[in-house]
Amino acid sequence: MPRALSIPSLVLVTLLLLPLQWLAVTFRLSMRRLIPLIYHRAILRILGVRVFVSGEPASDGPVLVVSNHASWLDIPVLGSLFPLVFVAKQEIAGWPVFGLFAKLQRSVFVDRSRRLKTGEVNAEIAARMVEGEPVVLFGEGTSSDGNRVLPFRSALVGAAHDVLGSAAGGSVSLQPVSIAYTRLDGLPMGRFLRPHVAWYGDMDMPPHLAGVLKRSSIDVVVSFGPVLKFDGAANRKETTRRLEAAVRAMTAAALAGRDLPHTAAVPFLPETR
Repeated sequence: MPRALSIPSLVLVTLLLLPLQWLAVTFRLSMRRLIPLIYHRAILRILGVRVFVSGEPASDGPVLVVSNHASWLDIPVLGSLFPLVFVAKQEIAGWPVFGLFAKLQRSVFVDRSRRLKTGEVNAEIAARMVEGEPVVLFGEGTSSDGNRVLPFRSALVGAAHDVLGSAAGGSVSLQPVSIAYTRLDGLPMGRFLRPHVAWYGDMDMPPHLAGVLKRSSIDVVVSFGPVLKFDGAANRKETTRRLEAAVRAMTAAALAGRDLPHTAAVPFLPETR
C-alpha cells in the first residue's frame, strides 16, 4: 500500500470497526471476538507487517499464553492470529485512543501498585479462560529492545491456580510464545535496526508510529512452543522459569534465522460463541 494512504486507511478502518465492536461488547454479541481479529489483520496489512508462524496455538482446555514483549506491534501481531484477551497495565486504560482500543479488546487491566488486587485480577483472568478465551500475558511485565528476553514475573501466572477448580481434568494449558522481529524492508534487521520496530523505555508513540509507517515491510516470526500442563501440584516459580527458558530459546533461534517458516501465517479460524 502506498505510504501516503496509510494514515487515512488506519483512520477509516478504525472508524468503521470501532463502533461495531462497542456495540458487540456492550450487548455481549458473539462477534465481539471476531471484530478485533479482522481489525488487527487490517492494521498489519496497512502497516506492511508480515507474520510468519511456527507451531500451533493450544486448543485443549483453559489456555494461558505467556509471551515476550518488544513492541506495541505485538498486540496486532498476536491479535491477528486468533481471538484472545490481553493482560495490560492499568495505566493503559487511561491512554488516549489506545486505552479505548484496549478496553474494546476486553483486556484485563493490572494495577501493579496495589498488590492486594492481584487475587481479583487473577480471578478475572481465570473467568475468561474458563469461558474458553485464551488469555495473553506478557511475562516480562514490560517491553524490551527486541534483541533479548527479560526475566519473567511469576505473580500473574497465579491465575492458573485460580482456574484449576473450574478446569476440566483439573489442569490448565500454559503455552510459551515468542515474538521476534527479523526483517526490515526485506533485509535482515540486526540488533542495531531492531529499535526501529521495538518500542520500549521512554519512546514516544507518535514518532515511533511515523517511523513504522515509513517502512515498506516488517517481518515478524511468532513461535508457539510446547504446552505445559499446570495442575495443583505444579510450582508457580518453576513453571515460570520453564516458560521463560522456552520463550528465550525460540526467540534466539528466530533472531539467528534458524528454523524459520517460509510461508505467511495461515489465519486460525475463530469459534464464535
